[in-house]
Amino acid sequence: MTADRIASESTKVNNKTETTGLVGLAVCATPHERLRILYTKILDALEHIPQNAAYRKYTEQITNEKLQMVKEERDVQKLEDRLQGGQIEEVIEQAESELNLARKMLQWKPWEPLVEEPPANQWKWPI
Repeated sequence: MTADRIASESTKVNNKTETTGLVGLAVCATPHERLRILYTKILDALEHIPQNAAYRKYTEQITNEKLQMVKEERDVQKLEDRLQGGQIEEVIEQAESELNLARKMLQWKPWEPLVEEPPANQWKWPI
């Protein structure tokens, strides 16, 4: 176990996590179910984005991999280690943020052409 892992280790009483040890981050009683729901919602949102869009392609791949890990690994500690995102509650927060981003991407439509052409030397540096 790494030093930072020990520092952020959950407090457990009678094999039940009482606190995450992180201010403002409550323990999730059903992390597998919560992650399964979030990852499924992310994948549903991605279906509305064109298949050739980079965001969809890469986010879909990563989300499917994570969803598979959630389905395969029932032990929370082992799942945290496999996902490599910190405590399971932190992983849940990351999934919630990704879902929000996927929904915003649907509004922003970054895969569509620009409204106007960029200036000729926009990406040239130094000017």
